[in-house]
Amino acid sequence: MMKKLSLVSLFTLLPASYYFAQTTVSAYLKDADGKAIERAEVEIKGRDNGVTADKIGYFQFVDVMPGHYQIVISKPNYETKVMEFDVEDNEKKKDLGIITLFPEPTAADQGLVIIDNSSSDDEEGGSQTSTVGLLQSSQDVFSKIASFDLGLYWFRPRGIDGRASENVLNGISMVKSDNGNVDFSNWGGLNEIVRYPEISANHSPSEYAFGGANGTIYKNTKASEYRKGFQAGYSATNRNYRQRISLRYTSGMNKNGWAFTIMGAKRWAEEGIQEGTFYDGYGTYLGIEKKINDNHIITFNAFASPYRRSVSSPNTQEVYDYRGIHYNSYWGWQNGEKRNERIRKGFQPIFQLQDFWKINGKSNLWSSVSYQLGKDKGSRLDWQNAQNPSPTYNKKLPSYYLNSITYSQLHNNTPADQYEMLQEGYLAAHENWENNNQDVTQINWNALYTANRNSADKSARYFLVNDVSDDKILNAATHYTYNINDTSRFFLNISYQNFKSENYREINDLLGADYALNIDPYADSNKRGSSGLYNVNDLETHKQIGDKLNYDYIVRRQEVKINPGLKFSKGPFDIFLSGLIAYSTSNREGLFQNYLYQNNSFGKSNDFNYLNGGIKGQLIYRLNGRNFFVYNGAYFSQATFLDDIFINPRANNYSVPNIKNAVISANDISYVISTPFIKLRAAGYIVDVKNDTNVQRFFADGLQISVSDGTSIQDKTASAFVTQTMSKVDKRNMGVELGIDVKVLPALSLQGAASWGDFRYTNNPEVYISSDVMATPYSDLGTAYIKNFKVGGTAQKAFSAGFSYNSPKYWRFGASWNYLDDNNLDPSAILRTDEFIQNNDSNTPFVNLDDSKVEHYMKQVQLPSAFFFNANVGKSWIFGKYYVLVSGSVNNILDNKRYITGGFEQIRSANGDVDFENDFSSKYPNFAPKYWYQQGRSYFISLQVRF
Repeated sequence: MMKKLSLVSLFTLLPASYYFAQTTVSAYLKDADGKAIERAEVEIKGRDNGVTADKIGYFQFVDVMPGHYQIVISKPNYETKVMEFDVEDNEKKKDLGIITLFPEPTAADQGLVIIDNSSSDDEEGGSQTSTVGLLQSSQDVFSKIASFDLGLYWFRPRGIDGRASENVLNGISMVKSDNGNVDFSNWGGLNEIVRYPEISANHSPSEYAFGGANGTIYKNTKASEYRKGFQAGYSATNRNYRQRISLRYTSGMNKNGWAFTIMGAKRWAEEGIQEGTFYDGYGTYLGIEKKINDNHIITFNAFASPYRRSVSSPNTQEVYDYRGIHYNSYWGWQNGEKRNERIRKGFQPIFQLQDFWKINGKSNLWSSVSYQLGKDKGSRLDWQNAQNPSPTYNKKLPSYYLNSITYSQLHNNTPADQYEMLQEGYLAAHENWENNNQDVTQINWNALYTANRNSADKSARYFLVNDVSDDKILNAATHYTYNINDTSRFFLNISYQNFKSENYREINDLLGADYALNIDPYADSNKRGSSGLYNVNDLETHKQIGDKLNYDYIVRRQEVKINPGLKFSKGPFDIFLSGLIAYSTSNREGLFQNYLYQNNSFGKSNDFNYLNGGIKGQLIYRLNGRNFFVYNGAYFSQATFLDDIFINPRANNYSVPNIKNAVISANDISYVISTPFIKLRAAGYIVDVKNDTNVQRFFADGLQISVSDGTSIQDKTASAFVTQTMSKVDKRNMGVELGIDVKVLPALSLQGAASWGDFRYTNNPEVYISSDVMATPYSDLGTAYIKNFKVGGTAQKAFSAGFSYNSPKYWRFGASWNYLDDNNLDPSAILRTDEFIQNNDSNTPFVNLDDSKVEHYMKQVQLPSAFFFNANVGKSWIFGKYYVLVSGSVNNILDNKRYITGGFEQIRSANGDVDFENDFSSKYPNFAPKYWYQQGRSYFISLQVRF
């Protein structure tokens, strides 16, 4: 740590002539609005001792000899500033005046706020998770590069997914109990409100929450913490949205102890970078703060961010080769306009009340209450007794005909007329996709309307539905701290959450039909002679727009967490211990009585109760004020999220077999150097996860499974919504990471980061499958042979090198080279079970499919490596009371469109003959993996004015 130099006169010890030859150098640090900046670190280059600015931003150096000097000023979330000055002979005092520090560029300035999972859809079998979070900004160079430069290309540090993080906003956890994710759209567009949180990286302990294995982010939004006056902004980009405008006003604290901050923002695009997408989102914030006295403050915060946006599809390589990486199968032309079937619409406002009480000189108590409500809707096409309307349905692609021709030639058992039809079908499909006949390559809305008009009973063959989540979330939390002495601090966090979510499907648009049937079209094959009613208590099967159909259920969870902690110092050691005791109870309540599960679909399920605990610790050894060793360790259990408890919650109350608390063990050790001229962190880590539960839901074509009705076993083909569950999943993520920032010149810094990881499954988990078309709760597929397969979803090797130049004239420029490698598709568990690989009739491997071929065909899909160049520039001015900032960035300058950020394996038909081999070996298999591609060159330009 830096030493503060006391202003002690030495003239009694030294000759007067020597004393008067030395100088005191001083200055005040302020931000662009004239507000004092405290606790900034200031060093004179070449001297061992530095100083820390006090509460009014004042610092000084004594005993400075005549000469030329450079000082370096640094503080988290502000740009590091380098100044030069001269000390003359016989100059007693050198007043540098007021030095202004400007905010450091954040993710908001670079446009990374738009990184979200909008490209994904649960019904397409995968998702991608943001790495940016609450627009975090950290002085740790590795975290900064991983979030901003590498994070743009979906790099996840240490391979840990977002569900292992904790995000706390005004004392309240924003992690949702149903899926463990944080819905950043709840404060979408409010970049200037939620930036600059406090961060505990990875599994290190935090004062504000126990957290998980992927860090804790904490942010208070006090109305008085923002700059008094107005701040206006405009941004232009070519990503998911095209333009953004914002306006914020803060009153400052008045003489009666009141402060107000209000902000509004809008982001929009008539069409985003992906074909057929649009964006229309608003963000509003109201903060009210009342200072009762010096020891007591009450705040009220409200976030309301309604949005409406469309999403784009993952696609097979065949589709991308025909139509390019911006192709989107979810839209088609209707009345001269592009219409997208997949539209997300949400409005879930948050209201929070927080009380800050300074009990005495040693104790503080912060208490928070929050309530959130509202709906999130996602639309999609549904159909009954009709063909899949997707233009990328495998039977509509050229590969389907070409593979069928190959099959016919191999077996020589296809009649000549059918063979000729296949040839004609291939030529027609190839021409349509090659020449982009959009009646074929996009959704043909006119054909869907025509099919409905021609329906004999006037029922909808095709119709749009919304899958709706209607949430009500009550949170209460308290944060107590007690300063035992100057080197010891105790804290205690207690939180309670009551989560309730009703999930149902409703009719969005009948597409010209009179009604839609609330009857399972597979009823006769599932249970011959049954009613097929999704709700046997509702005999009115003809449903209109706004009516519920197919499923309707509620999931609930109540959870209490107690998190005590202790921080203390002893000699060169700083020690931080944090503990957890947590209890949760969860259940499902069915509001429809499904015809297939009449005894276990309607009403409440059993309660699923979980008791969890854990401990985290941090040990810092200070070699000196600039060099540290840091150890972080954690061992804790974690309750299964609601979405992972129930194997098919849309239809019944059955839970996943063998479900247990996940157990996480994490350890890392780092060496840290922190000086004004070099910042470095080198770390090694191991993170083990045991007994995890992994649930994936997707739409499958041609999946053949064996199911039992209690008396017999029969093969069944599922072409519907499917749930795949893995239980008892073990994983290990291990590796090393390095971040370094070297100031080679007063205004020029070089930065670099390296991450070398190995993320693998360490056992063979159990696999279960369930579907809306199965008459049994689930089918046990046995063991998935995925041990030593790599965990997918992120590059396991990543490197970055760059520079930044910060001119004393208040302009900056930076660029970086980024390389990502060893990215893999997560292995499909179903494809690697005996049920899939073996012939169910003879219990032997497929014909001509020996062990070596099985190993070849089941090998993991590795995605290509890639490198990218990014650049950014910025300039700020002060014109009287106006502060103006212009910034811009260009990412993927070379327009690399070959990088696949993620994807998933589809379920292939396993029919026990040589077709599987032929399909696998073809250029475009019928059920090839689907991918998301990096979207190419992007830019972001921002103008900000404060007054």
